[in-house]
Amino acid sequence: MDHPKTGGSKKVKSVWSERPLEIDESKTEIGKYVSLDCEFVGVGPDGKRSALARVSIVNFYGAVVLDEFVLPEERVTDWRTWVSGIRPSDMKNAKSFKEVQNSVADIVNGRVLVGHALANDLKVLLISHPKRLIRDTSKHAEFRKLAKGRAPALKKLAKEILGIDIQGDEHSSIEDARACILLFRKYKVDFERIAQSKSHHSAKVRQSQPMAQSTNNKLA
Repeated sequence: MDHPKTGGSKKVKSVWSERPLEIDESKTEIGKYVSLDCEFVGVGPDGKRSALARVSIVNFYGAVVLDEFVLPEERVTDWRTWVSGIRPSDMKNAKSFKEVQNSVADIVNGRVLVGHALANDLKVLLISHPKRLIRDTSKHAEFRKLAKGRAPALKKLAKEILGIDIQGDEHSSIEDARACILLFRKYKVDFERIAQSKSHHSAKVRQSQPMAQSTNNKLA
């Protein structure tokens, strides 16, 4: 069942207004592919530990599926507004971590999940997702060439591959999620070919394990 767009959305900068054919907010069906991005604030004595403060999910066309502010379970000691875009006033209508976590888990379940360095987002959300359904733009080989084999910054990928500027001032999780889905769409054939190859390899490994076990039993 498709989920309606939830509340809490901030106004997104018009970085996308020059590319109306790439972002189509009229296509609201969730579909097979979703892109997720999170924003964090600092908690603890020095504010160095990260706590979830906002989650955004867009569909294949860049339409917002979910955009929620999350009330941190610990006292915020560094709002990191300069990079997170999060302010104390955003917490006025924020939802609990558990409520947002359940919504995210429900939406991504069974779908291909796109994002940048998704391990960080999933870790903070306390959600797992099958590797075969993850498409991470920070790990794609073609993209890593732009960073000499290292994980490239999303800002760099957006500029050099999509020709758009993001994260100019404060970050927007909607903007970042949209950049990820556009990168995925541009290289979708490569992403899916690699994922299929890994899936076939894993299947062969699983098939060979019982045979190996049977051989060991005969030798015992």
